[in-house]
Amino acid sequence: MIDERRRTRWIDQPSFLSRPDLRLGARSNRLGRPGAAAVDRISVRHTVRTSTAEYSFLLNAPAWLGRRGVGEALRDAVAELRAIDLTYGPNQPDSLVSKLRRGEISPGSYPPLADLVERCAAMRAATDGWFDAWAVPGGFDPGGLLGGWAVERATARLRAAGVHDYAVLSGADVTVRGYAPHGGPWRVAVHHPTDAQRAPLMLEMTAGAVGTSGVTGRQGHVVDPHTGEPAEQLVAATVVGPDLAVADAYATALYAAGPVGLAWFRDGSDYQVLCADRRR
Repeated sequence: MIDERRRTRWIDQPSFLSRPDLRLGARSNRLGRPGAAAVDRISVRHTVRTSTAEYSFLLNAPAWLGRRGVGEALRDAVAELRAIDLTYGPNQPDSLVSKLRRGEISPGSYPPLADLVERCAAMRAATDGWFDAWAVPGGFDPGGLLGGWAVERATARLRAAGVHDYAVLSGADVTVRGYAPHGGPWRVAVHHPTDAQRAPLMLEMTAGAVGTSGVTGRQGHVVDPHTGEPAEQLVAATVVGPDLAVADAYATALYAAGPVGLAWFRDGSDYQVLCADRRR
């Protein structure tokens, strides 16, 4: 079984001869073209949309699971994503988050809700308040962390079913584990969000995640929690690390804070900045 710790390697562009398995960037967030899979593996691709996001799964499952077993694992993971969308989405009027915002329940009413609130509080502390799920109109809104949290919970369902080699792409975020269908590490090309002529940053990953903020070009979606005004210092922020929820939250906070946020990633942090480009 693969080591639980993050395994990410940067690759020089000239030496990256194989095509990527995944592409991240303003116009290139997609799965690569499928290659040949090993004879003892089952390769499955599936895309699903919830009310807030689209998720693409690429599974490299062991043959002993069988097509039926892989299908059941995938359905279980998708069901988790849909359940989280309905149960915790701040835009769902009957969700637990909406009820919490209205004061109808407490954070400790449901264990997963307590975990979500605790994670948001931890990220507020880790980012000196630049990620603040409480500094939004209407009260608690975990949106900057919720998508990654949902993916991490869904992929835990995959592992419980015996699928330990997978990639899940959502927008310009991705989490991977194990090995791609070609038998090697997942090859991820991270394209620059605004300069299409710049060569992408190439990564090889066997465990980890890439979280982004701003790469879609949408402005005003992240606010400075201290002023309530839209963040304007960076055009994009991309963070790599072990957990997608944390990487996502760091990217959101870095996008809001600007260059001052780079201090969070020093002193041996498990999370590193891939992209933090200033606006011109």
